[in-house]
Parts: sequence; structure tokens; C-alpha cells
Amino acid sequence: MSSTLEGRVAVVFGVANKRSIAWSIAQGLHNAGAKLAVTYQNERLEEEARDLILSLPGAEAFMCDVSNDNEIEALFGKLKERYDKLHVLVHSVAFAPADELKGAFLDTTREGFRVAHDVSVYSLIAVSRAAAPLMEDGGSIVTMTYYGAEKVVPH
Repeated sequence: MSSTLEGRVAVVFGVANKRSIAWSIAQGLHNAGAKLAVTYQNERLEEEARDLILSLPGAEAFMCDVSNDNEIEALFGKLKERYDKLHVLVHSVAFAPADELKGAFLDTTREGFRVAHDVSVYSLIAVSRAAAPLMEDGGSIVTMTYYGAEKVVPH
């Protein structure tokens, strides 16, 4: 990426560790000059994610569980206070309960399917809705897809 994002503010959702796609995206945005707010899900992921995030000069780390509307609202309140505006939102979040990924597709439970879609899909709507008021000058919202959206994969 070239330095085309100077003076722009980006929030990246989904950093879990150094192998996260979200982490690579955050690094690219940082190298392009964006001011960064980067989120991690919970206290369990905080230590590794926070250290990574803070290794980028000027980046700030925030905890936000995207399945919790109160946490989303609180985060965007902090972002409004800290940055005033937002220009880029990156949603790189995916989750399914581990047991749901082990068996046959037909063994997927309704609750497991609901949780996977709430966290992996609906959260894009929830964070985009919260980001929109901060994107006064327009902005970009980027999300990921899954290889299984294009190819048949086991389970």
C-alpha cells in the first residue's frame, strides 16, 4: 500500500494473533499512513492482540465483543471522542462453536448456526450501523468472505 491514507482513521475488527488476516490488514493500513484503532474480542485474546497492536506506533487497542450491542455502542462512543471521524472500517471477524465444525454438515445445530451467523455475519451490520454516524465525509467498509462461499469444502 502506498501512503494514501494520511490523516484518515481506520478501525479494524478481528485481530486475534499474528496469523489473523485482520492483523495483516492493520499493518497495511498503518504503512499507508492511517491512524488505527484495532479491536480484539475479549480478555482471553487481550495479551497477544494488545501487544501486536501497540507494536504499531500510534495504533490504539480496544476490546469489543461484536456479539454484544452494548460493547459496540461503547466502542464507537470512545472512537467518536478520540478521533471524531472515521474513514475506514474493516470487519475481519468469523466464529463458529468448535463442536459445530467437527461433525457432518447435517449435524449442525440451530443454536450453533445462529451463533456463527450472529458473530460472523450480523456483526458486520451492527458495527457498520455504529460507524455510519462517524463517516460524515463518506468512508469505506470492508469485510471478508470465506473460501466455502465459492467452493465445496468438507463438513
